[in-house]
Amino acid sequence: MKTYKLVDIYGKDLVDFQKKRYEKAIENFKALYGNIPFRIFSAPGRTEVGGNHTDHNHGKVLAAGVSLDVIAIVGTCDNNAIQIKSEGFPEDIVDISNLEVVKTDINSSASLIRGVADGFFKNGYSIGGFKAYTTSNVLKGSGLSSSAAFEVLVGTILNYLYNNAEVSPVKIAQIAQYAENVHFGKPSGLMDQMASSVGSFITIDFADTENPIVNSVSFDFSKVGYNLCIVDTKGNHADLTPEYASIPTEMKSVAGCFQKNYLREITKDQLLENIVEVRQKCGDRAVLRALHFFDDNQRVEREFLALSEGRFDDFLTEVNNSGNSSYKYLQNIYAPSAPHEQGLSIGLYNAQSILDGEGACRVHGGGFAGTIQAFVPNSKLDKFKTEMDRIFGEDSCHVLSIRPVGGAEISL
Repeated sequence: MKTYKLVDIYGKDLVDFQKKRYEKAIENFKALYGNIPFRIFSAPGRTEVGGNHTDHNHGKVLAAGVSLDVIAIVGTCDNNAIQIKSEGFPEDIVDISNLEVVKTDINSSASLIRGVADGFFKNGYSIGGFKAYTTSNVLKGSGLSSSAAFEVLVGTILNYLYNNAEVSPVKIAQIAQYAENVHFGKPSGLMDQMASSVGSFITIDFADTENPIVNSVSFDFSKVGYNLCIVDTKGNHADLTPEYASIPTEMKSVAGCFQKNYLREITKDQLLENIVEVRQKCGDRAVLRALHFFDDNQRVEREFLALSEGRFDDFLTEVNNSGNSSYKYLQNIYAPSAPHEQGLSIGLYNAQSILDGEGACRVHGGGFAGTIQAFVPNSKLDKFKTEMDRIFGEDSCHVLSIRPVGGAEISL
């Protein structure tokens, strides 16, 4: 079973910082559970670079695991309980002898823990109890997918403790999605979990969700004089689940007009040829969201080729076009139920003003609240970070690096 050193995960510049972070987590674990043998695990947050809301309709995405992660100090136990104390939250104690959906746990971390264990069991893998202390610097509600990182972390722990690390990263991602969909009650796609579980810079084609096609992209933004920035606009994600759910629901309603389940099963030409009837049956927003799906799906291919061939300016053009499509057609920049709160719009306006024709910016992740993504040239990074921190608060702008691996066991 492969383990990774801190330098493998974070790079040499962050080893000292991360070592102190891990040592503090170990101290907190021992204070909770005593001086027992332990192992260390980590799962990264993710950044979506291309394909905004395409995954849940079996589309394509360009994504990456990032340097922000959730880590766990873990000790095994002989009972059927998984105990997880996450920093800043009450301890969850989940009896895994009962793997049925618990309605009172919906939308809770306990539901994710039980869901991952259930997914392992249903797929014929071994499960067992453990005690863990976790701490995360994946911003909750930021579009970096803290929930997916947590799910993948639990799956990685069960994989290493009870399955000899033989469960593939792809299968762990699928189990994590099952946990979120069935036990947690959120109809998410598979991209978040896949990017966290697999890590690195990847394209994923979800045409066959049981066997998604994953390809890596070798590209270092720092070598072209650009920085990947995520700006947390501090939007409130409370009660936004219906807004997120409306996107796959409306997209699938358009596919349903052609007796199909997903947009990937029809073509843009079919939709345009029948647009009058589809507008009447599904409404205009559903049609616009479907058109966004088709266009952004094609952009992923163009972005992949541009990066592979070193055409960075072409890549930036596609990123900007994707952001424009999300704003106009996908319409996930702010929630119609809360028009007074438009932090993403404010962030995008100011990002474009600072970049002034250079770089690119777009909504990041699910949208409605949370974060924007920007590719910022070195010459404008200080100004960009200073202005975003002024508008949204200190440390709102995060300069990220791409993490080379997904869920992993760590050796200090």
